[in-house]
Amino acid sequence: MARTTRNNDDVTGKQLRLLIGLVVVLACGAVTWSVVTAVHADDRPGAWLLVGLILSIALTNRTVVWMRIRSTKLGISWTEVGVLVGLVLVPPSWLVICTVLAIVASKASVRMSRQKKVFSIAKETLVAATGGVVFALADVTPSPNEPQFVAGTIAIAALAMWLADELLMAPIMVLDTHQDLRQHLRSHWDLRVTAFVARYVVTVLVVGILASAQDVRALLVVPPVLLCYHFWHTGRLRSREERRFWQRLAATTDSLNNVDLVSVLRSAVQGAAPLFSVEVVEIELRGRTDVRLVRGGLDGITYDGPPDDEPPATGRTIPAKLAGHDGSDPIGELRLRFRSPVRFTEAEEYKLKTFASALYTAIRNANTYAELERISAEHAYAAAHDPLTGLANRRELLEHAERRFAGQVDEGMLALLLIDLNHFKEVNDTLGHVTGDKVLREVATRLRTASRPDDLVARIGGDEFAVLLTGLPTPAIATHRARTLLASLDRGIDVDGLQLTVEACGGIALAPGTGGVTELLRRADVAMYQAKRSGQRTATYVHSTDTADVGRLMLGGEVKRAMAAHEFVVEFQPIVDLGSGEVVSAEALARWHHPDHGDLTPMQFLETVERSGQLPAFADAVLRQSLAAAGSWQEAGFDLPVAVNVFPRSLLDPGFAAGVLARLAEHDVAPDRLVLELVETLTISQLEVVERTLRDLRDAGVQLALDDFGSGISPLSVLSQIPVHQLKIGREFVTAVETSSEAAAVIRSTVDLARSLRLTVVAEGVESEPQRHALWELGCVAGQGYLFARPMRAGRMLATLQRGSGGRPGVLAGALHDAGSVVRMPRRRASGRGGSALPHLPA
Repeated sequence: MARTTRNNDDVTGKQLRLLIGLVVVLACGAVTWSVVTAVHADDRPGAWLLVGLILSIALTNRTVVWMRIRSTKLGISWTEVGVLVGLVLVPPSWLVICTVLAIVASKASVRMSRQKKVFSIAKETLVAATGGVVFALADVTPSPNEPQFVAGTIAIAALAMWLADELLMAPIMVLDTHQDLRQHLRSHWDLRVTAFVARYVVTVLVVGILASAQDVRALLVVPPVLLCYHFWHTGRLRSREERRFWQRLAATTDSLNNVDLVSVLRSAVQGAAPLFSVEVVEIELRGRTDVRLVRGGLDGITYDGPPDDEPPATGRTIPAKLAGHDGSDPIGELRLRFRSPVRFTEAEEYKLKTFASALYTAIRNANTYAELERISAEHAYAAAHDPLTGLANRRELLEHAERRFAGQVDEGMLALLLIDLNHFKEVNDTLGHVTGDKVLREVATRLRTASRPDDLVARIGGDEFAVLLTGLPTPAIATHRARTLLASLDRGIDVDGLQLTVEACGGIALAPGTGGVTELLRRADVAMYQAKRSGQRTATYVHSTDTADVGRLMLGGEVKRAMAAHEFVVEFQPIVDLGSGEVVSAEALARWHHPDHGDLTPMQFLETVERSGQLPAFADAVLRQSLAAAGSWQEAGFDLPVAVNVFPRSLLDPGFAAGVLARLAEHDVAPDRLVLELVETLTISQLEVVERTLRDLRDAGVQLALDDFGSGISPLSVLSQIPVHQLKIGREFVTAVETSSEAAAVIRSTVDLARSLRLTVVAEGVESEPQRHALWELGCVAGQGYLFARPMRAGRMLATLQRGSGGRPGVLAGALHDAGSVVRMPRRRASGRGGSALPHLPA
């Protein structure tokens, strides 16, 4: 950029020199003509008259009204007055000679470049020659003794000289100031016209005095008259220019009243250029937050960006600091750049400081407004977003959904997906809230990445997320999108070297016809609980099941009261040897004896208990009742293990193992008489705290069972990490064992796997003799179900055992084989995992 500027300056310099050379050649021609004409003229003016004209022209040339156009200082002199008066007294040729001598003498003591002096002398010579031509054509006979009052000729000559002066100066000024011709002609046109009229008036006044006095000595009146008029005229011009400047300054500073910093800086640059008649204006900010450079001029902004990325502009600079009135709090600098050296007057410096002060205030106001806007935006963002994940919060979700409701006709169907993380409290309770927060942030990132741009992802609770699905062409697409979102959570989450697996379920609700956003959220919540209850990943809101779900949701506030009122009771279902019919153990099943809703099954309330925060107390109550029942049966002669369901969250409690052992000791029950059933897949089974808990329980002799094995809920990999002793086959396989070869294959493979690992197998949901026979033939030797007994209280269980079947206590069904005896496994397996009180698998 600097090289381009230098090249442009070189071209401009050559053009200037050519124009000045042309003017000088023309002036030399005019001088030559004047000298030749004067030498051959018959009459010659007196020496004193010529000296007086030279002095008068020199005096009028030095009497100048100065004005600056950018870096060029333009002077409007009274030279034409002396020339026009001289044309009335002496012939044009002598006047041109006198003009040359006068201008040379006038410029001799002026500090300016030689090029400007030569051009000034040549220009004034040609202007004087132009006036002489007009007088010659008008056939005016000059005479110092009888000067003629020719006002018309003077007017024509004055106009011709003014036009000649403008034509000679215009191309020079255009090249020197880099203005176009029209811009130059418009610049100070009123001042130039006023100066022309003033020169003509003064000339007519002086010629009138000479014509009336008929004496050349009247020229002595010219200097005082000219000076008086000059001072008066100059004072008026300065007063007017001062008034106009402050008006323009007021208009320019008004344009700075903007709250946008970029607009302020650009307006200041483009406003300062004409205000101070400068080529380039720069504003450089170096505050704490704003670091930028804005450069431009009359033609617009040429640069706006970091100061270090732009090379410095060329030329001479007049700077002004952007700071407070006392110089404090500097934020940058305003710079006026000129192509040539320019010296500001004291008044101009004051004006520049005034403008810089106004600009400083405008920048500060813009920064203050921007800061207020930032704070307001932060508050608005914080009010609408979750601080942990950055997702929208519940309020933003509801408001956004309301806006979508208004335009959903044009945007397709609307649905809400409510997502709940299963067992997330385990992470917080075991690994701390810091780890839990990391998991939540990763979940938020994955949901945001997997969602569509128009969908809104929100976090509406501790481990609850919601996705507002928009633009759905059909309801089925909502299910497809929901599965895609939940699938994004399948991949393990690495937190501080631990691989955590996140499981989640989701409820989908399509926008209802009535009820608005509140109803949409309620339906999605109901659907989510339907998914949890059915063991599915997603569920869509079904109106027919709404009442039950709503009733279950209402139970959440009653759990604590129910615990205090001992409304949770335990029933027991016998586990029977399929071959002999003998009871070998019992499974504890919790029931909620609700005063209004009657007996509620675990499927109806376990999720509510888990979400209520009362799970530890609930689990302990079930364990105490179960061990108390086992103790009472043992005292009656029936040494039966009792199986109790345990949640993975309980296993993640470091004090769980110690608590279980303490309860065993309290009820005087041997540890191997307790079987803990894992009801779901451990979502973070790799954690050391789980392995430590299970190891402590195993070492103490407590048995472990894996529930619903083969249903897809418990992966085979769990068997290599959890020291289980028993596998339980889900009722869906038992129900289909007679009719489905696939179900039979699953049961057979499970039995074969258990045999190879020396584990026992229990079938759940046995309801008919054909099912019993089929299971026995497949190698399964233990089962439970309505075929043998329904769940019952501990006392009734004892009575049932005592009554037995066929006169045999402890037997609930006839034998399938002649031997019919129960073959028990040893207390300790070869693998060191412990023994089992269940039948041995047949060979």
